[in-house]
Amino acid sequence: MRTAKNDRQEMIIKLVKEHEISTQDELTSLMKKNGFAVTQATCSRDIKELGIIKVTLPNGVSKYAVLDRTGDIAPGRLLNVFANSLISCKSAMNMVVIKTLPGMAQAAASALDSMHLQYVVGTIAGDDTVFVAAPGVKEAEALVSTIDDMMRAGISSSEE
Repeated sequence: MRTAKNDRQEMIIKLVKEHEISTQDELTSLMKKNGFAVTQATCSRDIKELGIIKVTLPNGVSKYAVLDRTGDIAPGRLLNVFANSLISCKSAMNMVVIKTLPGMAQAAASALDSMHLQYVVGTIAGDDTVFVAAPGVKEAEALVSTIDDMMRAGISSSEE
């Protein structure tokens, strides 16, 4: 049985995939134009529930993106596990070096791989460090910004 929430969330996914949306206000406006009576708070809750993240492009512009996941893992849960295991994230040329809690690097790398982020070429994980290969320096810097945003999103949602 379909619900209004399902229809609303399907529309959010469709709009995020089809448009370069950088704020919740923009998303709310597009939802209203498509016949959904929503508030910014509703869009915010749906974004978290759907695991939609903000990604930074190499040109520095941020936009919302739908994670391209494998399996049937709940997207919000995947994002929280990933974000809450990270300590720091820095770029070094076309590589991104992620420091995690001890023993969490392989879980973080697996979560990152399953997200299929645009600039992740591949990952290698040890005990508390993940190396992520990106196609170039600008893409690695954009990936660091995206991962930093994901860390902040995970921290803020776990404190609520």
